[in-house]
Amino acid sequence: MTNNIIIILAVGVGSIVVGYYLRKFLAEKKIADAETQAHHILEQAKREALDRHRQVELEAKDLLYRMRQDFERETKDRRQELAAQEKRLLQKEENVDRRLNFLENKEKELEQKLGLLKNQEEELKKKELQLTNLITEEKNRLQKISSLSIEEARKILLARVAEELNAEKAVMIKKAEEEVRSVSEKKAREIISLAIQRIAAEHTAESTVSVVTLPNDEMKGRVIGREGRNIRALEMATGVDVIIDDTPEAVTLSGFDPVRREIARLSLERLIADGRIHPGRIEEVVEKVKQEMEEKIREEGERAAFDVGIHGLHPELIKLLGRLRYRTSYGQNTLQHSKEVAFLLGVMASELGADFRLARRIGLLHDIGKAVDHQVEGTHASLGAELAKKYGESADVVHAIEAHHEEAQPQTVYAVLAAAADAISAARPGARRETLETYIKRLEKLESIANLFKGVEKSYAIQAGREIRVIVQPDKISDSEAVTLAHDIRKKIEEGMEYPGQIKVTVIRETRAIEYAK
Repeated sequence: MTNNIIIILAVGVGSIVVGYYLRKFLAEKKIADAETQAHHILEQAKREALDRHRQVELEAKDLLYRMRQDFERETKDRRQELAAQEKRLLQKEENVDRRLNFLENKEKELEQKLGLLKNQEEELKKKELQLTNLITEEKNRLQKISSLSIEEARKILLARVAEELNAEKAVMIKKAEEEVRSVSEKKAREIISLAIQRIAAEHTAESTVSVVTLPNDEMKGRVIGREGRNIRALEMATGVDVIIDDTPEAVTLSGFDPVRREIARLSLERLIADGRIHPGRIEEVVEKVKQEMEEKIREEGERAAFDVGIHGLHPELIKLLGRLRYRTSYGQNTLQHSKEVAFLLGVMASELGADFRLARRIGLLHDIGKAVDHQVEGTHASLGAELAKKYGESADVVHAIEAHHEEAQPQTVYAVLAAAADAISAARPGARRETLETYIKRLEKLESIANLFKGVEKSYAIQAGREIRVIVQPDKISDSEAVTLAHDIRKKIEEGMEYPGQIKVTVIRETRAIEYAK
């Protein structure tokens, strides 16, 4: 019993001790936890304080940076404003300096003008003195004249009047020349325009070949003959080339002599129609056609003279005109061209009040030399003048024919009109077979040849390529060298170009002296 009580007491005392220590341990643990929590809170507070400090420091730095930028911007604006003000001040200062210089120059000019006025005043005094002396001399001269005879006084007076009239006459002549030149140019344009409008001309349709139609291809063999004897006989008898190719039912005759080509064409057509084709028959037919051709040529000449209204031409001139029917120049029929020139000449002559019949006669005969220029040496203009003179034409006709390409200096109005009408007929659109591209290339080549020579400033192809005008530099080309240059250009054109008719080369050397009156 007592042991139980002791055990119970021991257990109770133990429980109390254990409870005490347990409560003490719990209390200490709570204190430790509280201290840990307090330390943690303190650490967190320190970190927050440090973060806040950093944030405040960053905000302060940012504010400082913005304030610095604002300050720099304001400083830059202020600096620019000061620079602009300084620039304006400099400009004002320059303006002030300029005005001062202007005023100083004006002052100098005024001083110079005052000096000039003084000099003029002195010159006026000198002139007044000279005038007084002249009046005195004139009085003395009048006194001497009073002692002269009436005839002597009249001579002196007439001499002075003649001098004054000569000066006035020169002024009036110059003025009249300018008026006449202006009116004449206008009248010339009107006359040429009217003449062109009244002439209805054909376009080119000539060729250097003729085509003969065959009834069938078997006829080609008969035309050729055994071993080609027929074709050789025809070529020898007519002087043209007979071309037989793959063209069906056709034979081509080629030759630059239209009369021979026409004879060959007519002969071949008759041989084909007859059917008998051999060398003997060919020679017989060709000879007969030649005789008929002479008659046809005469008829063509008479018809041309009748169409133009010209009578009394020599029979040989009639024949030569007929031969022009079979002559072409770049596709333009020469007889048709001559008739056209005759009509143009007649119209222009009638507008000027000249003899239109004589003008038409000149126009019809102006290219008569082309009928023989392939047989005789010389230009067709000089040959035509010789023929006209030989067969009894008047001096006006002969001179106009010779001068229509300016190989001779024109002396009459008919010679000038002949050159103009010839150029109009040859240069009109459709007169000669030449495409626009070929025409432009020919003009460009003509100018390029002239530009190749040293000292040439400019060159112009005019009158549809019938004349080239070359302007040279006067400091590089003398007058004597200009003549040589024209010769060299002419020679170069003849060597390097093909062209219809003639090309006139004109070299112009001009020296101008210019001064300005102030």
